[in-house]
Amino acid sequence: MMRMPLGEYRKKRRFTKTPEPKGSPAVRRKSAGNLFVVQKHRATALHYDFRLEANGVLVSWAVPKGPSLDPSQKRLAMAVEDHPLDYARFEGTIPEGEYGGGTVMVWDIGTYDLEDDEDFATAYKKGRLTFTLHGKKLKGRWSLVHTGGTRQWLLFKRTDRYASKDVDITVDKPRSVLTRRLLATIAREGGGDVEKAASGDPH
Repeated sequence: MMRMPLGEYRKKRRFTKTPEPKGSPAVRRKSAGNLFVVQKHRATALHYDFRLEANGVLVSWAVPKGPSLDPSQKRLAMAVEDHPLDYARFEGTIPEGEYGGGTVMVWDIGTYDLEDDEDFATAYKKGRLTFTLHGKKLKGRWSLVHTGGTRQWLLFKRTDRYASKDVDITVDKPRSVLTRRLLATIAREGGGDVEKAASGDPH
């Protein structure tokens, strides 16, 4: 799509060291084409990776503060390299010293519907994506808007019945949607840095 498919992703990773997937053509063939996933990732710092499927890859943004249900809270989202579709269910520990070293959780997963009649590539190039999420935690209408440079976007909730100024969804629902584990448990079971991972869990 906009970038060489998965070239940057594979260049950054040593698959003899990291358990992250290289990317399976079989997963791509089976996909319905509208997957979204949010992964909670405690690497150098805690952040949330927001990913939308398009053209056979997961187009990805790193969101330092995570998503907010409050439409007035526009969250910085930095565009990062595309990820393979099978990354959507990757949960575990990336070894320290490797790119993104730390603990990864599947915080939310589901499908999305892009609004308007434009295809994803056209909307991305224009710098404005509006979509409806059908997740376990995130639902309703959202937007991603490009604000500057090559990487800087804003992620925010649109006003609808799923919006809320009273709930911090990242604190209220901290566990994996796949395994119900907290980050510290994922790190402990994967041989990672439990203390570092625990700093990403609510206290």
